Amino acid sequence: MPMLRKLSALFRGSAHDAAQGVVDANALKILDQEIRDADNAQGKARDDLAGLVARRRMAENELASFRDQIAKYESSARTALGQGKTDLAREVAGRIAELEVEITSRAPLIEDMKTAETRLRTAIASTDQKIETLRREIDIVKVNDSVQKAQTSVALNSAGAQSRIGSAADSLQRIKQRQAIQEEKLNASQALEDRRTGADLDAKLREAGILPGHSSADDVLARLSQPEVTVVTPRIGQSTPDKDPA
Repeated sequence: MPMLRKLSALFRGSAHDAAQGVVDANALKILDQEIRDADNAQGKARDDLAGLVARRRMAENELASFRDQIAKYESSARTALGQGKTDLAREVAGRIAELEVEITSRAPLIEDMKTAETRLRTAIASTDQKIETLRREIDIVKVNDSVQKAQTSVALNSAGAQSRIGSAADSLQRIKQRQAIQEEKLNASQALEDRRTGADLDAKLREAGILPGHSSADDVLARLSQPEVTVVTPRIGQSTPDKDPA
């Protein structure tokens, strides 16, 4: 039995945690629905208030009508008494008494209705203020929730971007390494080809100035510093002038 109770407690605890998780995940939706329910309840309360006001005004109108009737009957009763019609005056007086009883019995009800109206108006206004305050707080929570989701998304995207940048840098580095290796292979292949054809040795000889085809800046300067030599070629039939005797 103790084991069964523990298992039962575990299942109930797991169910509670699962239900609480669902509630937390949908908290904003639940709050929105609760606000709508409160608005609907407020609408019903306003309808009830409007009905109460209408009934109170109807009762007040009836009382006003009774008072008007009383004023009319009092005048009629005085006229009947003045004419000596006592029975008619008594009958009118009976009607006045009935109207006064109606006024006396209904007046407190009207006061109670006014008190209920005041209480209901106060309750509606207070609830309206609470709903509006709650609605503003919900708006703030929604904004904070959106900002946090955006920050989370940016953080995740930034982490993903950093990972992609790192991967791209690694790929670039591997490409450079492959190109460097290929360059070394080409250089080695060219060196072997030059050795086979003797081109490497010819290059060394040209560098040393032994083979033609190589000139340096010093060679050019040395050539330019030599005096120009003018070569005169005699024409046919023209003798070369004798030099002056010493």
